Amino acid sequence: MSVRILTLVGSLRAGSHNRQLAEAAVKLAPAGAEVELFEGLGDLPFYNEDIDVEGSVPAAVAEIRAAAQRADAFLFFTPEYNGTIPAVLKNAIDWLSRPHGAGAFGGKPVVVAGTAYGRFGGVWAQDEVRKSVGIAGGKVLEDVKLSIPGSLTRFAETHPSDDAEVAAQLTEILSRLHGHADDTVAA
Repeated sequence: MSVRILTLVGSLRAGSHNRQLAEAAVKLAPAGAEVELFEGLGDLPFYNEDIDVEGSVPAAVAEIRAAAQRADAFLFFTPEYNGTIPAVLKNAIDWLSRPHGAGAFGGKPVVVAGTAYGRFGGVWAQDEVRKSVGIAGGKVLEDVKLSIPGSLTRFAETHPSDDAEVAAQLTEILSRLHGHADDTVAA
């Protein structure tokens, strides 16, 4: 059985370096793992309990919840917006955390990675994602991290999958996430 890893990207921009990292992760999936890049974050309405009614949730919400339920693990890629998590990613976490006590994360392993222009590679945003998804029920792998600084210059002419150091780092975090997910599925 293949381990399913759902990847969410906190940037909607087509040329996003974090999206490129996610694309590289899809290519670098280890044997026995399938990495799915979720495409619909921009279609999610802002979380509103009034529209989160069983049987009539918006179609985009039903789609992400179904993808998350099928997943054995999660991989988040996030830029840093004004020192914190992008709204689109926080909104997705909010939708996936419901219904309260039975959200999609349900103890599944989670890794957070990303790149940003600054010299720390977006660590503040990544820490906020870890905190939020952990509270929402995910099993955050605190010791599996990847923060790549200087995204505008580092990836100006090179796709992350063509950067040998980045590809090796992505391969390592994918391997570790796959191992944790495999253990969780087997349990």
